[in-house]
Amino acid sequence: MSDEIKNVGIEEEEEIITLEFDDDTAVDCYMLGVFEANGKEYVALEPLDNTDDVYIYGYKEIGKDEFELIDITDDAEFDAAEAEFNAIMAENAEDEVEEEK
Repeated sequence: MSDEIKNVGIEEEEEIITLEFDDDTAVDCYMLGVFEANGKEYVALEPLDNTDDVYIYGYKEIGKDEFELIDITDDAEFDAAEAEFNAIMAENAEDEVEEEK
C-alpha cells in the first residue's frame, strides 16, 4: 500500500490489528505472525475483507505489548521479506500434509 500508516491498534485476544491510513480508510487484519528475513523482523497481516491479500510490514517492538509497523519502501527488501514469508507458508503447508498422513 502506498499510504503511510497513521495509527495501529491491536486487540490482543483475537490478534486483530486495525490499520488506519492517511486517507482515513481503515482495514482490520488478522496478524498471521512475525518472522525474520535478512536479519530484520517483519509481520504478515491478512485483511478480514475476504480477499487473498497479505500485507507485509517491517516490525519493531518498542515496549511491552507495543510495536511499530514500518513501511517497506525498498523493492529488494520487500522481495526478500515476501520470499521468506512464502517459504514459511510452503513449509507449513507441507507439515500439514505430513500430519494428515
